[in-house]
Amino acid sequence: MLRRYTLILGATSIFFLAVLLGGAGVLAAPPAQSVSSQPTPTPDPRLSISDEVCLDCHGKPGLTYTLENGDVLDLYITPQDYHASVHGNLGYACVQCHRVIGNYPHPPFQAKDLRDASLQLYQACQACHPHQYELAQDSVHAAALQVGKREAAVCSDCHSAHAVRRLNKPGTLEMLPDARVWIPQTCSKCHNAIFNAYKESVHGSALVGEGNPDVPTCIDCHGVHNIENPTTAAFRLSSPQICAKCHTDEVKMAKYGISTQVLNTYVADFHGTTVTLFEKMTPDAETNKPVCYDCHGIHDIRRADDPEKGLHVRENLLYRCQRCHPDATTNFSTAWMSHYIPSPEKNPIVYYVNLFYKFFIPAVLGGMALLVAMDLNKSLSVRIQKSLYKGRRTVSAQEDISQPEQEDSHDG
Repeated sequence: MLRRYTLILGATSIFFLAVLLGGAGVLAAPPAQSVSSQPTPTPDPRLSISDEVCLDCHGKPGLTYTLENGDVLDLYITPQDYHASVHGNLGYACVQCHRVIGNYPHPPFQAKDLRDASLQLYQACQACHPHQYELAQDSVHAAALQVGKREAAVCSDCHSAHAVRRLNKPGTLEMLPDARVWIPQTCSKCHNAIFNAYKESVHGSALVGEGNPDVPTCIDCHGVHNIENPTTAAFRLSSPQICAKCHTDEVKMAKYGISTQVLNTYVADFHGTTVTLFEKMTPDAETNKPVCYDCHGIHDIRRADDPEKGLHVRENLLYRCQRCHPDATTNFSTAWMSHYIPSPEKNPIVYYVNLFYKFFIPAVLGGMALLVAMDLNKSLSVRIQKSLYKGRRTVSAQEDISQPEQEDSHDG
């Protein structure tokens, strides 16, 4: 009987030992699985808060916050607008921008007024967009902010805060067609008078009215984030190159029958040559020589055949010339050939005169060169002949002198 109890006790001990060892193995596995299957914990617990937690309060209309001066900051965020934005499409969470907020209750936020709140909050953009943020610090907008002009644009003024739209195609970075129209409308929030002039121009009416992607929008001339001050001498001197980006493009210009020789013909004349020299030698120096927009306009550029401002109308062209040449008469402007290289179709008289001189001048110069060469050849021939003749006479004289001596020797 004792032996039986001993066997039972031993078997029971082995069973519990196996269970314990097996249990230890089973308990050891889950931690390894949990590490591989669960997301890595965020060092900052504030970044682990889901959008649903935020929208539980901020997704309800009527949530506001009163600032120091009494301005009311609207804290309501339309969930549909955010989810339709480029950030929402990519799955970015609220706390990836609002990194210091954390869970409720939030840390205190102080701002003097609504503009002060925007100037504080837009700083969050540099966390994901440091390159664009740094470029913007060199812009005319940032320079205005530094001298106290608080209304100068910052990131959220152009892109908005929560409804940021996609402007480029993923991968190719090619600008979306509707983005080209949206850009001047965005700029108009601060530059409304300029936008009104632009939308009536040949460029703006084609873009805003027709959706033509070939015409320039604001950023094509002024830049994107590092927007240059357009009132400087450097911008003025470089402006012909800005216009040339489109107007020397043969594919684009062929659609509209516009000459691509605009830059070449401009640089070849007195005005353009001087401006080019200033740009290279002293880019910060002022020059009174005209650049493209002095003649064609800036934001109010019209079609060349426009009866009011088009420069193909001689009266309009003369008016432009008289701004720098007040004594210019009616015939003064007829010398301008509208940036076209002379051809049988465009300025045929000039073309055929140039063609005549193209052959006449080489013929005259070539004939003169031939005459000079023939004269040199004759002169050299005469000199050589004289030299040979003189040499023969010298030899003959020496022979005459030596003959008497030989006769004397024979007599001796």
